[in-house]
Amino acid sequence: MRKAAANVLLFTLTCVFIMALMLALRTLVVSVHRVDGNGLLPLYANGDRLLINRCSYGLRIAGGRLLPYSRLMRQPVRRGDIVAFLLPDGTMSGLMIARCKAVPGDTISTTAGSLIVPGTADCADSDYYWLEAVNADNPADSRHIGLVAEKFIVGRVVKVLYSRNVSSKP
Repeated sequence: MRKAAANVLLFTLTCVFIMALMLALRTLVVSVHRVDGNGLLPLYANGDRLLINRCSYGLRIAGGRLLPYSRLMRQPVRRGDIVAFLLPDGTMSGLMIARCKAVPGDTISTTAGSLIVPGTADCADSDYYWLEAVNADNPADSRHIGLVAEKFIVGRVVKVLYSRNVSSKP
């Protein structure tokens, strides 16, 4: 009887450990994001599942009210990276996806919705990025919300895990 109870306890502890490990992995290392809507067409379609590397720019520690924001082993976001980010004003929940078009130190200028780098106005201060969605009508990019602080960038999109329309992928 004691052996059976010990086996149940061991099984329960193993399950709890595995669940905690999976939660930590999903929270700190990688996550899967589902694309909602067609704002990223033709690159990503509604329903696509994207793998996001949350450590690509360092280990992000949001902290909330307990700790200040920081990023351990920080790596810079590079121009051309497709990143997942949170909206600074919190108007929409969930992760947004866009391509980094300007990095800190770039001088940017917009002309009729298109970005010119280098430009003549609106210098991107340190830790601020210009992020543009593929589709200009997508409201979750810098053409509509302005520069995005580095602390809102969650990670880099590394792979399409599942696509509803394989033929439209580059």
